[in-house]
Amino acid sequence: MLVVTKPGLQSTLQAAPRIGYRHFGVPYAGPADELSHALANRLVGNTATTPALEITFGGFEAEVETECSIAVTGAYDQIHISGQTAPAHTTLHLKSGDRIEILPVTRGTRTYLAIATGFQADEAFGSKSTYLPAQLGGLDGRALKAGDRLKSVGSPVLRETRETPVSHRPVFAHAVALRACASAETDLLDEADRKSLFEDTFIAGRQATRMGVTLTGRTLSPMSDGQMKSAPVFPGTIQCPPSGTPVVLLCDAQTTGGYPRIGHIARCDRHLLGQIRPGDQTKLLQRRPEDALRDYAEKRKFLDTWLKP
Repeated sequence: MLVVTKPGLQSTLQAAPRIGYRHFGVPYAGPADELSHALANRLVGNTATTPALEITFGGFEAEVETECSIAVTGAYDQIHISGQTAPAHTTLHLKSGDRIEILPVTRGTRTYLAIATGFQADEAFGSKSTYLPAQLGGLDGRALKAGDRLKSVGSPVLRETRETPVSHRPVFAHAVALRACASAETDLLDEADRKSLFEDTFIAGRQATRMGVTLTGRTLSPMSDGQMKSAPVFPGTIQCPPSGTPVVLLCDAQTTGGYPRIGHIARCDRHLLGQIRPGDQTKLLQRRPEDALRDYAEKRKFLDTWLKP
């Protein structure tokens, strides 16, 4: 069991996304960076979608009440166990009385902390992931606060030590390139704007939440009268509101939207969206749908050499 002493800016329990409920208006939720989430779970012997902690911008502290095995992946600068520096991407074996401290991060946005057998969490609509706007899943549907006690599902001890292969460890920087495809309303952009969308470098704006990330530095002007009917949107969809500032939707995004859908992040790079922080340079690399599908298949095959041994 872990007792939260400092929850940080926003820490939640995330597991599998909510699949099959979008037609009822229920978003996916789930981890913003599903790869880092899966890597943390792999290190403690869990399945990829077992409930784990998602910690935003670090600044998290907890006390250990019972012997347990944990792992930390995603964005990190320094991890301390009872004042001693500890590594990410390896199984950490803790004893009762140990203190976990994840310092604020300077690159990337979200850290993932998994425990052997997974954290207990509430289930709603087929998932244990926290969706804050509707208070679903996780721990009472809310972000963690000081004093919360997090229990494991079973024995929280793994009797071995694992390390993520260096080849499979994501590296985060203040610039990211994302493969992207044209979408349903890309043709509402004129030639100059289409070229700008896929060739210019944008800057992630101050809105960088689980709902979406704004792309600033260049405004686009879709040929729309603002009366477009609402249409389905998904994580990865790039919308362009009347302000002309594109918004890339993330895991907590709404299920429909009335703004032009001018692009879509390729599935192979969608996990990178969860690590973009305000001020990061962001460039979209245009791909044909068939090329994006091939890239996804190749990336999954590579990652599965570790995630599915």
